[in-house]
Amino acid sequence: MKLKGDQTTARAMNRRLILNLLRREGPRSRADIATVIGLSPAAVTFVVSDLLEEGIVTEGKAVPGPAGRRPIPVEINYEHSLAVGFKLMVDSVECVATDLATNPVAAMRVGLSGHDPDVVADLLAATVPELVKLAGRPKARLAGIGISMPGVINHEQTACVRSHRFKWDNVPLAALVASRVHVPVWLEDDTNAYAIAQQLFGLGRQHRNMAVLAVGVGISCALVIDGKLYRGANGAAGKFGHTLYEENGRLCECGKRGCLMAYHSELSMLRRWREATGSSEELGLPQLCEALASGDTTATALVADSGRGIGTALANLVNITDPEVIVAGGEAVSLGDAFLTPLREALSARTFRTAPPLLPDWEDNSWARGAAALVTQKIFDFESSGGVTDIATLGVRGSTSAA
Repeated sequence: MKLKGDQTTARAMNRRLILNLLRREGPRSRADIATVIGLSPAAVTFVVSDLLEEGIVTEGKAVPGPAGRRPIPVEINYEHSLAVGFKLMVDSVECVATDLATNPVAAMRVGLSGHDPDVVADLLAATVPELVKLAGRPKARLAGIGISMPGVINHEQTACVRSHRFKWDNVPLAALVASRVHVPVWLEDDTNAYAIAQQLFGLGRQHRNMAVLAVGVGISCALVIDGKLYRGANGAAGKFGHTLYEENGRLCECGKRGCLMAYHSELSMLRRWREATGSSEELGLPQLCEALASGDTTATALVADSGRGIGTALANLVNITDPEVIVAGGEAVSLGDAFLTPLREALSARTFRTAPPLLPDWEDNSWARGAAALVTQKIFDFESSGGVTDIATLGVRGSTSAA
């Protein structure tokens, strides 16, 4: 005799299998779903009926064929709900509202005047109704809020264990925001969230093993292994920028010396460029891109050196984890071939087998969409029982003076 709990677990697993098949492959008939997944037609019909009732899937039109009426296809209703994503940066927050496929329907950026956790939570809570109003879908439902930030994140407690840039230790940011806005809230490391978005709907959609490299203010590399994001024992996996590059070298933000990101992050490249040119001006990424375009030899040599340095370190990771593909994102991707070609060459020269393809992500809003993907992932994983909230009844509690 099967227990009720066993039946509930089986339904949840079947639901996840069906939703992920439709996500990867698009519309399918019930009979196709049963054949591909290996479930009984009755089990598929049962789950699809639930999904139809919830509005998460819809039925398409039956197309006449030579043998008569064809089965009715079922597809995901990506417009069923909105997801809100916040990408926290040191001085600002990228904000986006997306559909369930993480396609942006509204985006904005707000300034961040300080890092006090309550001030940050107030700002995010006050921004939610502004963002969903901008989306122009008053009858839509809000599935939840995803927040991504640089740091070590306790995934189970949705708390920031440590963030050097925000100077936070054990801050329950998700709970702080949830206490102000009546929707489920999830928190994740920014590169991990970005990797989730790439896995669900991006360049890694068809891959179960991939590395997701991010080169911006810092350097990190998230790993998806056998279809699952690898967080490590303490949520600190992927801190690729803190691998050793030079013994007793430059001081890193973590307090140690010689880390890879102390030399080859976007900020470190800009710092080294200013040192090499002796410039007292505040040179930024746009100026570095202009210098590369004009053939500046100092800029070209420095960016190539960073590409080789990261590619060499990345080869070590590839030799250990053997990903199918590497997705590259972050501000440094805008440096183009001057950065990516030396990176690919160093990677290829030092991998044990043929180096996996490195695919640059040029999409706008990718990082905020990554935060929104935290919400979408819960729908496809069926890990959350938080449900959805009508936007018309969305409430904000607490002070909004930070908005």
